Amino acid sequence: MEQARMRVIGMGLTSAATGAEVAAALAAAGRADLLAIPALRAGHPALRDVALPCRAIPEGAVAGIATPTQSARILARFGCGSMAEAVALVASRGRIITPRQSHGAVTWAVAEGPGPEEDATQ
Repeated sequence: MEQARMRVIGMGLTSAATGAEVAAALAAAGRADLLAIPALRAGHPALRDVALPCRAIPEGAVAGIATPTQSARILARFGCGSMAEAVALVASRGRIITPRQSHGAVTWAVAEGPGPEEDATQ
């Protein structure tokens, strides 16, 4: 029997991101079981109305994660090429199925995998 696969939307957002931009990004990303965000954005007001379960991924968990797309600014600051892809990969423990996309002040990517271990990001 095949193990169920978890779809995770990884999202990066600036402090200027709006709830409308987050909603548009989630709609574009499609069905998901979990939203993964960088811990530094936990509590961001633009995420207030998100209906998905949300997992905050610590900064140290994304350093060194290989991502399909690269942002020189994100690589220099966090040690990964794409925050959206990196948090999706960490939370899903799988692979990217939709590379980083942008919508205003929000970036997102979708990964699929077995899902988080109970204490993987605690």
